[in-house]
Amino acid sequence: MKLLVTRPAAQAVEWVAALRERGVEADALPLIGIFAPRDAAPVREAWASLAAHRLVMFVSPNAAEQFFALRPPGLAWPEATLAGSPGPGTSRTLRALGVPAVCIAEPAADAAQFDSESLWQQLQSRDWRAASVLIVRGESGRDWLADTLRAQGASVSFVTAYERGAPRLDAQEAELLRAAQASPQAQVWMFSSSESIAQLEVLVPGADWHAATALATHPRIAQRAREAGFGRVLECRPSLDAVVACLQSIA
Repeated sequence: MKLLVTRPAAQAVEWVAALRERGVEADALPLIGIFAPRDAAPVREAWASLAAHRLVMFVSPNAAEQFFALRPPGLAWPEATLAGSPGPGTSRTLRALGVPAVCIAEPAADAAQFDSESLWQQLQSRDWRAASVLIVRGESGRDWLADTLRAQGASVSFVTAYERGAPRLDAQEAELLRAAQASPQAQVWMFSSSESIAQLEVLVPGADWHAATALATHPRIAQRAREAGFGRVLECRPSLDAVVACLQSIA
């Protein structure tokens, strides 16, 4: 069966290349569009005061990429500021953008899930009283980490570094979507975000996915896939090895 990778375009292409190297038949079908913020001023202001924050948390690779796209020329990452990451994908992006590895706080490599809760396991031993924390995200998101840090005495603010929206499918992607709807049993959908499932419902309202298989990288996403009508929903960690192993188990 073919694996459809529904991450935003940049990450989907990377995943497809890595999966094909492992012998997996995979195609990119991005279901979330990532766009620059309509108002870039708050991001530029955040860069100007970056050193004042003890932690800057990036919720995803897109948050990091879009935030750094507006970095003032010549400005380096402050040595005393932690860059928070919910998982290895965001960490790789941060390192590629020039953030020193020693400045990156991330979940343990063997964490059961890559999310804010796992990141907190690495942060909770620090003193957060009166600490300034900035969370870089899209227009909205989960507030769990912000609430947790505030409960520990931190001052938390947010900045919108990108906006999410409907994907702009090209002809090949639109054909993949038509084929998946016509033969739902022939593909496995890889969902790394509940929002991608919501966008799929908008693109093909009323589609019957009872015969389709979804591979979800978090329990919350798996539950959303069930609610969308996917007949078989599998859960696995969002790592290449885990995804390949999960696919082999259903081949």
